[in-house]
Amino acid sequence: MAVLTGTVALVSTASDAADPATAATPLASAGRTVLAVADEQTPASPPVRVRVPSIGVDSTLLELGLDGAGALVPPEDFDRAGWYTGGPVPGEIGPSVIAGHVDSYSGPAVFFRLGDLAAGDDVLVDLADGSTVRFTVADSRRHPKDDFPTEEVYGPTAQPVLRLITCGGEFDRDRRSYRDNVVVTAVLAG
Repeated sequence: MAVLTGTVALVSTASDAADPATAATPLASAGRTVLAVADEQTPASPPVRVRVPSIGVDSTLLELGLDGAGALVPPEDFDRAGWYTGGPVPGEIGPSVIAGHVDSYSGPAVFFRLGDLAAGDDVLVDLADGSTVRFTVADSRRHPKDDFPTEEVYGPTAQPVLRLITCGGEFDRDRRSYRDNVVVTAVLAG
């Protein structure tokens, strides 16, 4: 498990200025294995796709890291989400983070409708081994980027948790970035 210190938030860069356990328990789901909890004895298979049916998201995942200041580097592709590789694999104990852009110069991006998610909506994360981990949205909050709750979002949890992050709030034209981040928290279903 990774514990992060410092400020970690989805940040705006020049290229995105317009957008800022226990053993696995399989569940039946459209011919795919759905894990309730990842097996801690076996290295977890990395996530390769995120699907959020209620808002039309179906994206392969890029790998994300941190910049020199300790901030999450957003995906270079506005139409794809990314998984923060410094955290747990979705389904493992702790907060897994998937981030994506809300928009770009040309219009809506992958997480444009993230703020529309409601408690109870499904989030499906497909892993490289062919299994799917199903989460259920618990809540959605907006946080100012200059007061981002790093420990709350990235700090240790007793259960598998998924955080979906994008930009939101008012767009600051001078900084060419949104002022806030939208953080959706989803818990392991089942």
